[in-house]
Amino acid sequence: MASTSTVRWPRVLTPSHMVQLIKQQKNPLSALHLFNAATLLYPSSVYSHTSSVYSAIIDSLSSSPTATHHLPSLLRRMSLSSSPARDASFSRAILSLSRSGHHHLSLSLLRLLPSSNCPRWPLSLHAALKSLLARDEFLTAHRLLDKMPHRTPLTLPSLNLLMDSLCRIDRPDLALQIFAEIGHHCCYPDRDSYRILMRGLCNAGMLNDAIHLLYSMLWRVSQKGCEADVTVYRTLLESLCRDGRVRDAEEVLGKVLLKGLRSPGRRRAFRKPDLEGLDAEEMRRRISEALVVGGVRSLKSYAAMVVDLYGEGRIYNADKMFDEMVGKGFQPTVPMYEAKVEGLCREGKVGDATRVVEVEMKERGCVPRVRTYELVMEAFCKEGKSRRAVEWLERMERQVGCVARKETFEILVDGLLMEGLFSEAASVLERMARRKYWPGEEMYSRVIEGLCTVGRRYEALLWLEEMASQGKVPGVRIWRLLVPSVCLDHDQAEIISCLDHLTDEWMENPNSIAE
Repeated sequence: MASTSTVRWPRVLTPSHMVQLIKQQKNPLSALHLFNAATLLYPSSVYSHTSSVYSAIIDSLSSSPTATHHLPSLLRRMSLSSSPARDASFSRAILSLSRSGHHHLSLSLLRLLPSSNCPRWPLSLHAALKSLLARDEFLTAHRLLDKMPHRTPLTLPSLNLLMDSLCRIDRPDLALQIFAEIGHHCCYPDRDSYRILMRGLCNAGMLNDAIHLLYSMLWRVSQKGCEADVTVYRTLLESLCRDGRVRDAEEVLGKVLLKGLRSPGRRRAFRKPDLEGLDAEEMRRRISEALVVGGVRSLKSYAAMVVDLYGEGRIYNADKMFDEMVGKGFQPTVPMYEAKVEGLCREGKVGDATRVVEVEMKERGCVPRVRTYELVMEAFCKEGKSRRAVEWLERMERQVGCVARKETFEILVDGLLMEGLFSEAASVLERMARRKYWPGEEMYSRVIEGLCTVGRRYEALLWLEEMASQGKVPGVRIWRLLVPSVCLDHDQAEIISCLDHLTDEWMENPNSIAE
């Protein structure tokens, strides 16, 4: 742990300097030690922690499951400080506590907010609801909302989350009630609201309610056409066809298309699409084409439909619509290409996915993003070709503006470990550490275990020491692998010295010692 004597404190400490000191610490508890020491070394008239400093220390503690138990006391201090507390800081802390299993502490933080100096807390409430609903604790979420003060800000993302959770448990009737109350919260339903509720109603067989919902959103159709709402309409139309209500589907489709036509001549010449007598696949194809082409063509309509089709695995139909869009002069976007790459990788066509990135995107002047490369790397790793994935990392880093993220390295390390390429996994992990990206305890433990199995015990010990410097502790299995091998290869004095060093590291962090 960094001590105050080893840190070069400036004569005048500023919040930005304090933030940099916190970010330089590998061990979150070292960062907390410096955070507490600053208020002792400098009088309050010269320095006091600001919101940015609190945000930095919260991020540091949230990165380690063994340090999250310090968050509640830290946030209580922040709520009593003169600087206004940030809602984003509370929300990150609530999510971190929930991920580490401290659910009661995360709820206690939320109950602290009404009496704190945080003016609004929509993100924190959303984080708490997300954590509760992910565990299907609907009664707890209901009691939480009941006990919150009347000024509790319930935003549209939180309302959408509640509707989505209710639809997942086949209660779209309750989701409809929430939808009806959106206006009371000074919100307007967006595309996600309609999409969530439409899917829930159709899955539950409440098609009449779904038709009424669709008619209530026709006001969104403008002179630009249906745009991205086509995916919501398609959900209902395909459900009506599956239920045998083809006439109703034709009627609804006709009204949607007619609403988007503003030219009197086109309105007089309009004819409803005929779906009668077609098989299921042909109906779906004609509905998709009619929604995009039958009204007003737009890039948003094409993009929404193409992304949806690739997501459903309907590669042929998606490719056909993609080519038609290009033929009409629309320029494909990067998210559309990413949906295509992801769909091809899901079908096991990694070669086709690489051609999309290397040839198609290049020909149309579309620059791949980091996420595009990550999709290809992940597909190679799943196929057992992790070395090819590492080659794609090199290719990505040669592209200007593409910088590997923590998730990029984790994909590669996980793939190499799955194939038993432990030395190469350690090399990628070293590159990751040079970028100041710190993996979790599980990944460190897997690398150490792998190095031990191939006889590279010295490297394993180095990674063990790196874990100690970050306040992370391996499990009992790692100790059982390392201790016998070290005892065989070293003399007694060296073993005692090594154990003393590791003991000193972890004695500074007693709460993280593995049980």
